[in-house]
Amino acid sequence: MNTTLPHEKLTLLENFGHSLRSPAYVFQPTEVDEIGQAFELTKQTSLTVTLRGAGRSYNDAALNGGGIVLDLQRLNHIRTWNPESGIICAEPGVTLQQVWQTVLPDCWWPPVVSGTMFTTLGGCLGMNIHGKNNFRMGTIGEHVLEFTAWLPTGAQVTCSPKKNGDLFRAMIGGMGMLGVFTSITLQMKRVHSGLLEVEAWNVPDLKTHLHDLEARKEDADYLVGWMDCTAGGRGLGRGQLHQANYLHEGDDPDAKKTMQVEHQTLPARFFGLLPKSILHTCMAPFMNNLGPWSANTAKYLIGRHKTYRQPHAAFHFLLDYIPDWELAYGRDGLIQYQSFIPKETALDAWTEMLNLSHRRGLPAYLGVTKRHRPDNFLLSHAVDGYSLALDFKVTDGNRSTMAQMLQDFDRITLAAGGRFYFAKNSETTAETAIRFLGEETVVKFRLLKKRCDPYNLLESDLFRRVFSDA
Repeated sequence: MNTTLPHEKLTLLENFGHSLRSPAYVFQPTEVDEIGQAFELTKQTSLTVTLRGAGRSYNDAALNGGGIVLDLQRLNHIRTWNPESGIICAEPGVTLQQVWQTVLPDCWWPPVVSGTMFTTLGGCLGMNIHGKNNFRMGTIGEHVLEFTAWLPTGAQVTCSPKKNGDLFRAMIGGMGMLGVFTSITLQMKRVHSGLLEVEAWNVPDLKTHLHDLEARKEDADYLVGWMDCTAGGRGLGRGQLHQANYLHEGDDPDAKKTMQVEHQTLPARFFGLLPKSILHTCMAPFMNNLGPWSANTAKYLIGRHKTYRQPHAAFHFLLDYIPDWELAYGRDGLIQYQSFIPKETALDAWTEMLNLSHRRGLPAYLGVTKRHRPDNFLLSHAVDGYSLALDFKVTDGNRSTMAQMLQDFDRITLAAGGRFYFAKNSETTAETAIRFLGEETVVKFRLLKKRCDPYNLLESDLFRRVFSDA
């Protein structure tokens, strides 16, 4: 006999871009033991359950239409912090903001962070996030010393690179489909200042853009590019690069001060005047092809070579500068498409993609580039090459055309030997997933899934889309 779930638990959830929605029964555990209770409830209801942290995925990773969603944000305690060794142990709902605010005053910084500080550690591991230093430090998974997890079988396991190594390399990046992280132990990075030395410069086209990403990676601690995806012709792929480096011990005379949390806090007002909380409303009328073209052109034309010192939080968390910025894209939201392409084929592949977006009248309003290196996680998105993340506005009128264009992007990426990232793209099919991961990898993941979750309790809209039997 199936258990009836309370109606008040039924909630309409969205992805971060507000372009995908599905109803689910949401439960928020406050104690780790409630995870086991949630699995029992899932069995009793004959439904499935998926995991959700801060809901910052651009796709359907944290959606489970008609099923149960386990919101882990209240499992947000830092269990231990050792300022001597730089080792932190935390629950999965702890955010990157909590982590850096805990460790920075003691001269440490998270080795890998996303573009927003509001992601949870469970989500970061589930998608194996990368930062602006992937070419040097790899993904966040490479800095996990150990984690504990609750499996749908009821087993509680401890995993490290040497203990249960197959599960370690599969759960990190495994979309939350093998079990629930209950504690995560991470090694922090020693720093000697709350500031970074930043250099910014313009690049006139895609060839130069990629050349400079390659040329600078040996000397940079962080490297990231902004791309004006509305520019065509000789300016295709133009933009601006930012290189950042840690300060050495003694370089910052006020190091103790700059590593305090209050020195890192992002300003609440734009130019000290306009409250940032209303900026997304002001931006909304200009979120059409003309608006971003004008803004991107102005940004490029006024860009100049400059160097400056910038707080860690200001450099890393650009997505947090404007609260609720994604709402500026309107009622149908945005989607982000990110491709990872080997260095040998990136120029031709992205030239084809950008030109195609112009021909279809669907230019990306924002493009971000990074340099990457391979890793040994099972469902890895990494390549020895580059990534390009593209933000597109979705409307009722362009949704079908957009979907077709992104399928064409997939074809171009696969032909170039590229890969995809399960936290971003929302159109990836099961066939595409098999092609870039390889059948052997998919079989390994399915066998682990059967071992850890024999009754298929853990499912999400994303999992059904990319690992269906179709």
